[in-house]
Amino acid sequence: MNILLADDEKPLLNFLLRGLRAEGFECTSLNELHEVLPFIKKNTPQLVVLDRLFGSQDSLSILESIKALPNPPMVLMLTALDEVSERVKGLEMGADDYLCKPFDFDELLARITALRRRMSAPQQASQNTIKLGNLELALQERIVSVNGEELALTKIEFELLLYFAENQNKVLSRERILSRVWQTYSDPNTNIIDVYVSRLRKKIEREPRLSIQTLRGNGYRLALK
Repeated sequence: MNILLADDEKPLLNFLLRGLRAEGFECTSLNELHEVLPFIKKNTPQLVVLDRLFGSQDSLSILESIKALPNPPMVLMLTALDEVSERVKGLEMGADDYLCKPFDFDELLARITALRRRMSAPQQASQNTIKLGNLELALQERIVSVNGEELALTKIEFELLLYFAENQNKVLSRERILSRVWQTYSDPNTNIIDVYVSRLRKKIEREPRLSIQTLRGNGYRLALK
């Protein structure tokens, strides 16, 4: 797996380079934000570990440009901004995972390993659509529609709805949702799940027979009446 590390903290970059290379990853490092996009266009890494802040520069604009590329790499963002709203913003703009500084190297390694599994997971060729009443998920196109009218879902919202749809009428714990949708094993009590479930409920209400039920202490369940 080829990884680009982009951070303005040189000691951290050197530490990550040594650690990830010791684990068998091919790594390149950059500590200037303006070098990131040209490097990706030329070298096409599979994963970019991108710091959120380069001095006073916010890398979200670069993230948006990365994800607009024809075959964009996965992006794991590092940040000292630990507010939920900031993490949500990064995920909505296309980040595949988020890790707050300071972090343990083993956690970073676990997240990278999870992203690698996600890259290599076989496509669901046997089923191109999932139907829930009048709501339909087109898996290949990653489009959700109700009665033919497309719903505007973010990447994370689509992944969350897909996970619920694949497990209709099953109770999904917060831990399982975090692991599958966010590819993370952090605190299951984080309210990021509640934020996205609330948003998703509002967007799928055009199919009134469909509901995401909260089972306190157990998790969530998608039900179709």
